[in-house]
Amino acid sequence: MALEEILAQRGHLVVDGAMGTEMFARGLTAGDAPERMNLDVPRKVEEVHQAYVDAGSDIFLTNSFGGTRYRLALHKLDDRVVEVNEAAANNGRVVADRADRQILVAGSVGPTGELIAPLGPLEFADAVDAFAEQTAGLSAGGVDIVWIETMSSLVEVEAAVVGTRRSCDLPIAVTMSFDTAGRTMMGVTGAQAATRLTELGVAALGANCGNNLADTEAALAEMREVAGVPVISKANAGIPQWRGAELSYSGTPEVMAAHAQRARRIGVEIIGGCCGNTPAHVSFIRGVLDGAVKVPEPHAEAVPENRSSRPERRGDRPQRRRRRRS
Repeated sequence: MALEEILAQRGHLVVDGAMGTEMFARGLTAGDAPERMNLDVPRKVEEVHQAYVDAGSDIFLTNSFGGTRYRLALHKLDDRVVEVNEAAANNGRVVADRADRQILVAGSVGPTGELIAPLGPLEFADAVDAFAEQTAGLSAGGVDIVWIETMSSLVEVEAAVVGTRRSCDLPIAVTMSFDTAGRTMMGVTGAQAATRLTELGVAALGANCGNNLADTEAALAEMREVAGVPVISKANAGIPQWRGAELSYSGTPEVMAAHAQRARRIGVEIIGGCCGNTPAHVSFIRGVLDGAVKVPEPHAEAVPENRSSRPERRGDRPQRRRRRRS
């Protein structure tokens, strides 16, 4: 089923949360590639996808964010690009196909980690080749849509779109990361992004990751004014903070659900989370968007340690360029 058909049926769609932190919880070690787990421990990858489906996701992204030859070369996997990406798609397909409702599998495509000429050493044609190689694997594995994410440069976005169209005819979604004053690291505004992405003919566009919710929401508002296709929000769970040796995020499920409600009010149709968002966050977002959960107060920023992160349902008693999704 095409993205526009399922969106027309349901009115809004919920996307999954972070992949990296869920992989670390299942044995990924610092410095290794999450993408390797598609080959070595596919059942653990499936567990993550299943957790997000159980939380209410209509769409989930494959474990292939760093799946270009340039990112995989850091882990000596650059000779297995198609294999890694096909496995990532297969792992997602297994979970989606056994669900009791229609679930879309989105093939995650992140930045190469290289600057494209004239700003850097990577030639545009070589970037196109790399994206074509990755998306060929994702297409062979059975994804429903190619999801290009966490982009800062419109030139790299174009290379990814051109490469995808060389390898397959799947619909394409693109999200960019807005870091400072509503602009990407390369200075792109939400309006500029939406204008160019519309010209490229993508099926959906929006924002993911980002420094904070305020900048993401500002960019989304600009994009909604320009875009003629569905708009996506997949923001980080607040601001990352180091607590000892662990990285935690300030955005609780309540905070992200309140963001989801604000995004929906400005016309964003596809909403989930990026770094720091867990299945608990997605469950809260699902409940709020469906009207089954009371919208949290805007000032709610933390859940007491002795309180469950389960959403309070109505009627219940009170009870950077090299960044990867994590």
